[in-house]
Amino acid sequence: MAKTLAHHLGAIIRELRKEAGLSQIVFGERCGFYQTYLSRIENGTANPTINAIEVIAKGLGVTIFDLMELVRARMLESRKRSR
Repeated sequence: MAKTLAHHLGAIIRELRKEAGLSQIVFGERCGFYQTYLSRIENGTANPTINAIEVIAKGLGVTIFDLMELVRARMLESRKRSR
């Protein structure tokens, strides 16, 4: 089964958060979100609003455009591998 946009977005957010050395709790406090909400985003089971994605991107120190470019690249790579 192909992964959804939400799954790819969540995976990228998790990777960037871990690279920054942040736990979900600390990152949630930084962004103003509950840890459980961030967990759902990272697992691809929540569909964050564009405003929430912007807050998350800022919390990670990237622009929303940079974040979405990483997601786009991941999705393209995933499609190539599934062919």
